[in-house]
Amino acid sequence: MLAGIAARFRAHPVATTLEVGSVVVCVLLFLGTVALLAGGLPSGTGTAWLAIVAVGTAFVLFWTALVPLYDRLR
Repeated sequence: MLAGIAARFRAHPVATTLEVGSVVVCVLLFLGTVALLAGGLPSGTGTAWLAIVAVGTAFVLFWTALVPLYDRLR
């Protein structure tokens, strides 16, 4: 498995970095959401929930706006 990822990285370093980074971001968002849900309903300012929403929003905007724009202009 790691050999396959390494081979893909050598062939397409930018694409592989984006894909692996996306998986890492998704896993961290999931774990963060589960951890916050385990802590109960948000109270106070809800800064941690705001961080989850902001990171998720940036992730979605990256893949739906910036990547297609890059592909079109390339």
